Amino acid sequence: MRKNNKQPVIYRDILVEDYAAEGKSLARIDGKVVFIEKTVPGDVVDIQLLKNKKDWGEAWVLEYKKYSDERQTPFCEHFGTCGGCQWQMLPYAKQLQFKHQQVVDNLSRIAKVELPEILPIIGADAVKLYRNKVEYTFANKKYYTQQEFNQIKADGKDFKQVMMGSFGGFHAKGSFDKVVEINECHLQEEPTNKLRKSMVDFCRANNISFYDAKTHEGWLRGMMVRIATTGQIMINIMVGYDDSTLLNSLMEHINQHFPDITTILYTINTKWNDSIYDLTPIVFKGNGYILENLEEFQFKVSPKSFFQTNTKQAEKLYNVTRDFAELTGTQTVYDLYCGTGSIGIFVSHKAKKIIGVEVIDDAIGDAKENAALNNLDNCSFFVGDAEKVCNDEFFAKHGKPDVIITDPPRVGMSEKLVKKLLEIEAPLIVYVSCNPATQARDLAWLDEKYTVTKVQPVDMFPQTHHIENVVQLKLK
Repeated sequence: MRKNNKQPVIYRDILVEDYAAEGKSLARIDGKVVFIEKTVPGDVVDIQLLKNKKDWGEAWVLEYKKYSDERQTPFCEHFGTCGGCQWQMLPYAKQLQFKHQQVVDNLSRIAKVELPEILPIIGADAVKLYRNKVEYTFANKKYYTQQEFNQIKADGKDFKQVMMGSFGGFHAKGSFDKVVEINECHLQEEPTNKLRKSMVDFCRANNISFYDAKTHEGWLRGMMVRIATTGQIMINIMVGYDDSTLLNSLMEHINQHFPDITTILYTINTKWNDSIYDLTPIVFKGNGYILENLEEFQFKVSPKSFFQTNTKQAEKLYNVTRDFAELTGTQTVYDLYCGTGSIGIFVSHKAKKIIGVEVIDDAIGDAKENAALNNLDNCSFFVGDAEKVCNDEFFAKHGKPDVIITDPPRVGMSEKLVKKLLEIEAPLIVYVSCNPATQARDLAWLDEKYTVTKVQPVDMFPQTHHIENVVQLKLK
């Protein structure tokens, strides 16, 4: 076999010049644009190229020679290790500036359509403790940084013995079988940290095994915590196999020490992957769901429900969506990728009729329950691919849309659906996106018949590079 004797390409004392996108910044070296993670404009770094193309490259930092004046001290002790909150080193005003720039760059460079002036980004009032949902992982291996590893080695300890045990926290980036043991997470209000630590302590004291993702052994796998603005709390604990003795002892421990938890569930997951969407959570305490509010609307949130993870910012996002829809009470609104019906229900009081379409059957079941919970008789929800459901027969029965609201996943809309929207020719489209790059691609396709008339970025996730964007389009 031929050996690759290529020497690594290293550049020293490189000034990071600008923000790029998706959390990366860039430098320009000999006419080449190099994208660098974990840097901000103003940093001076030594880097090693990971990808080296003719006009661009990707690199990682070998050493920080000088930190940017724009940096601040992160408030979390786990910053840079757990993989979340990538932008804690940036003041929030600077985070908003870069997110707004990301929307401008994507829409202008990818969409290449005529754009109005993009409205100032809507920031969050709370930049900590804003998540209503957090998912923890329990594992039998702990992740250590290189510095921690070097210290263990210097102390003469056996690394394998130190690494193995029972740990609760988050996956480290790039490590599927080890977790960063979290002392305090600042994303969600208490009792989230107290609960996680109490479970770990209880299981350690009772020799309850934690999951090993490599060998597919061990019992305790994960926990989801949802805390609603209503004060209701739901937890769902994932375990690797059915053991009634272990389940009862852990559930009773939680119920005794955290009596304010509204509903407790557990899910037995014998699969290799962590997804629970093909599994059935079992109720130990409570109704198996909690209630959350968006303005005057109530929503039933179950363990497998999709619900925006920042409730207060969701209200702002949906307010923009409702304003962009320009509803007068006479329109039929189609809510595509409707999920559990949250957007359609939120705008329902200003619409004549809401027609929601979603491919996930369970989500449509939740949407129907949420409509009933709010006593809405003008909302109907249907299972299926929108490009297949929205045909002449469907329109004859339910009416053609005056307004289409679409809120696709990060991959954006399918090309078939975009073609269907061009065929339908609704007078107005409101496009809600969590990925301005794929949204920009779709806007280029829609440009055949639509003009972009309003653009509003909304920050849903402070301390991260993620950004939501709402676009209004009108038929030419």
